[in-house]
Amino acid sequence: MIKVACLGAGYFSQFHLDGWRRLDGVSLVGISDLDKARATATGLPAYNDVTQLLAETAPDILDIITPPSGHAAAIRSALAAGVKAIICQKPFCASHGEAREMAALAEQYKIPLVVHENIRFQPWYRVIKSAIDAGAIGTPLQGTFRLRPGDGQGPDAYLARQPYFQKMDRFLVHETAVHWIDTFRFLFGDPEAVYADLRRVNPAIMGEDAGVILFDHPSGVRTLFDGNRHLDHAATNTRCTMGEGLFEGTEGSLSLHGDGSVKLRPFGSTAEKTILSPNSSSNFGGDCTFYLQEHVVKAFTNDFPLENQAANYLTVQNIEAAVYASAKTRSKLKITRNGNDHR
Repeated sequence: MIKVACLGAGYFSQFHLDGWRRLDGVSLVGISDLDKARATATGLPAYNDVTQLLAETAPDILDIITPPSGHAAAIRSALAAGVKAIICQKPFCASHGEAREMAALAEQYKIPLVVHENIRFQPWYRVIKSAIDAGAIGTPLQGTFRLRPGDGQGPDAYLARQPYFQKMDRFLVHETAVHWIDTFRFLFGDPEAVYADLRRVNPAIMGEDAGVILFDHPSGVRTLFDGNRHLDHAATNTRCTMGEGLFEGTEGSLSLHGDGSVKLRPFGSTAEKTILSPNSSSNFGGDCTFYLQEHVVKAFTNDFPLENQAANYLTVQNIEAAVYASAKTRSKLKITRNGNDHR
């Protein structure tokens, strides 16, 4: 059995805990939260100190489900305790410098540190990736995602679920669009240049909540992230896909719908073929948290490469820095390897 301990019992922890409980060969051994009552409510052995959690449960994996300010201290504690792997929620660490430091420290300890970037594990993106790689749309030229969760209106926006969203001075990109930065790299490779136009629509929050971001990828592919948290899309559950996507090539296009279905339309045709049926899972994002956890466990037990290890995920943070710099300078910018030019 792989022993897993969790740090953080806030809103999103429910999806982590549910995923671990459904995985064969995994035993949840404890959870810690500064509010011990929240930890106790999970039914697991409860703590309010991560050091004590690690000492008394001796987990193989620590799953960090806290806001960024606590990441570095938790990672240090886990490495010192001798865990075999760490998963850490995003946004990863409190700053780019801290993220680089933690990635280097994990490499020094030779302990896998995985950033919990789960959108690429949504079943529709795995299907879209497979279809593109199989040549279903010919040579890919364009990818578009329109983020439309419809949860950002009014003075009470986000308060019921994740109230700290209102206080983030960098919001749409830092908290949300990074998911699609990572997904676009998963589909088309690391972007080489970016142009961004960001704005704040809701005066009740500190950061930006709408904007468009255009990326240049290798081989002439362009991707567009068009995000507006005020607007919705045609879906019973707007948090299922969070929006709609279109991925186009010389021989056809793949459309992602708000119900999680994916359809293929050949070039020159009006007929569409469903290659992924509507999502039937009631869990967040097509059960993507479970699929990420399953990936980590399979890699852990079968020794194959992990996706989104921290050292690789630093690329996403470099791209994020370039996005904000582009919006500030109102210019198209090249994305540097280390991102230093854009901080």
